[in-house]
Amino acid sequence: MVAVNELSLLAVAAFLASTGQAWSPKNSYVPANVTCDDDITLVRNATFQLSQNETEWLKKRSAYTEEALKDFLKRSLSNFSDSSILDDLFSGNSSTVPKIGIAASGGGYRAMLSGAGMIAAMDNRTDGANEHGLGGLLQSSTYLAGLSGGNWLTGTLSWNNWTSVQEIVNNFTNDDSIWDIDHSIVSPGGINIFKSGSRWDHISDAVEAKQKAGFNVSLADVWGRALAYNWFPSLYRGGVGYTWSTLRDAEVFQDGAMPFPISVADGRYPGTSVINLNATLFEFNPFEMGSWDPTLNSFTDIKYLGTNVSEGKPIHKGKCIAGFDNTGFIMGTSSTLFNQFLLRINDTSLPKFIVKLASHFLNDLSDDYNDIAIYSPNPFKDTDYQVGNASKSISDSRDLFLVDGGEDNQNVPLNPLIQKQRGLDVVFALDNSADTNQSWPDGASLVNTYERQFSSQGKHAAFPYVPDVNTFVNLGLNERPTFFGCDANNLTDLEYIPPLVVYIPNARHSFNGNQSTFKLSYSEKERIGMIQNGFEAATRNNFTQDADFMGCIGCAILRRKQQALNYTLPKECDKCFKNYCWDGKLNSTKAFGVSNAAAVQSAELASASSSVQSASATTSASKSSKGQDKDDSSVTTTESSTSKKNGAPAMLMMGQSPVNGIYTMLSVFATVFGLL
Repeated sequence: MVAVNELSLLAVAAFLASTGQAWSPKNSYVPANVTCDDDITLVRNATFQLSQNETEWLKKRSAYTEEALKDFLKRSLSNFSDSSILDDLFSGNSSTVPKIGIAASGGGYRAMLSGAGMIAAMDNRTDGANEHGLGGLLQSSTYLAGLSGGNWLTGTLSWNNWTSVQEIVNNFTNDDSIWDIDHSIVSPGGINIFKSGSRWDHISDAVEAKQKAGFNVSLADVWGRALAYNWFPSLYRGGVGYTWSTLRDAEVFQDGAMPFPISVADGRYPGTSVINLNATLFEFNPFEMGSWDPTLNSFTDIKYLGTNVSEGKPIHKGKCIAGFDNTGFIMGTSSTLFNQFLLRINDTSLPKFIVKLASHFLNDLSDDYNDIAIYSPNPFKDTDYQVGNASKSISDSRDLFLVDGGEDNQNVPLNPLIQKQRGLDVVFALDNSADTNQSWPDGASLVNTYERQFSSQGKHAAFPYVPDVNTFVNLGLNERPTFFGCDANNLTDLEYIPPLVVYIPNARHSFNGNQSTFKLSYSEKERIGMIQNGFEAATRNNFTQDADFMGCIGCAILRRKQQALNYTLPKECDKCFKNYCWDGKLNSTKAFGVSNAAAVQSAELASASSSVQSASATTSASKSSKGQDKDDSSVTTTESSTSKKNGAPAMLMMGQSPVNGIYTMLSVFATVFGLL
């Protein structure tokens, strides 16, 4: 790529100029009053329907994805015997064209960087992606979901005028480049204590001003403000006035020239302190935030968060709040990993307001408030869209409390992408979790999403059958791409036929990608190493492990439509499915490195499926064992494995120098409070 630095700056400048009206009214972190229609209703019923805005946007996006996907599939099947199915699918009827989503897991900077390599492998703007990768797959995708560290990745690309990983890498040598994380978030200036002090003064001023304006604040405000400097370094004070809803006024999004970005967070019922599979899952997209779950079943206009409402209508007619949806705050909401931050917060060099705020929450650790983001007033106050006898505790509450999207142990944000109304055919699950004792994924996120469909919150959801985590590890499914749900005929007893899932786990290729979430700084060499390793994980090491891998990805994309329309796939797809589809076989012997909590869960799932040796048989056995609804407010006493999703014990960090005392303390802290 040529003249990237100049072109990037010009593109961002044009982007910001075109979206000025969507910034915070005060061009600051403080939300402010704005006028709105007297009869405006900010909340809608979510039952089985997308918003009108999303529906209209999808029409624009399909014009891009259909052309890009046809080109990608032609290239992927070029060495196969018969590609005539493409003529049938791309005949002018958009309903026959496969629809793709990508989900990027949490895991701090590890997930951001490794996930960036995986995304880069799918982006035709990446050097070498068309020759040695899956270039064009990103351009063919309709949705792009991120959670925690994965959200830092997807949010960075989306809210920087749909920049590319390649552009970011090309700018690494520049001062204040995107993802300039040579120094930790606590001391961003490194040895330059004046830079660090100035940064923290600005963060303190912004958050304190929001509080003085009458809005509740939490450490999520501090966390989001601090992280935003890494994502938006060219914007004034890291985008202090940059709002999430700005994107819907950007030309690149309005035209459908980029995927639809979604961020995921978990809701916590007021008065509870444990997150489990019955937590309410929230999504943020450019138009709305809300949940498909029975306990809420509604969405609100994200631009007017902070407005005092009842039943979706402003208490004061014609008066709304804008600017609450700060981009850094929302991205921080999905990643409230405060462990490493809290233990350094009492540093006397930090502004007194920050220290005072942190001390307040540290003193309330017993109430488990340290990891929350406060959305107040509650945008869903007094709404009545719950399904059946689902709890109304969220709509009854004055405030809405949200936490890290991985705290329910679903560290890959699959839930938004398996919604029936979005109609996806295939979802690429990029898993950069640190599940095992060696900080590699073990498939637990997929297991938890699979199990959730049989709980009260999972009603009207469907997810393909997956094995237990011991099988994932024992069969090496956590080390290479695997397809789940390859045969729709084996999924008919689910709520509906879910998307086929292409699971791409983080694994060792050219770099130790299993870095700890507690690692708060990466040198340029480490960043490039992580991104390169992620590229290799997504491409079977640049196709050196399987020259037909791109063709197999093509087969996976086509599979749902091929079965639904009774078309014929190339005969080579049979070999692909044999090599990559999970066939239902289990090996539930306790696997090396699997955590105790995961092992217990794995044993339960394996016990229910012990007599089956095919995906279809596993279906009925697994479902019958997990089909009992759980109480919405149930509390589990099993050791939390949430810390294993986003973070792993720092002392096991491979390829690093001995870990100092603060990281060891953080590891213990995370284990005790289960915050990561």
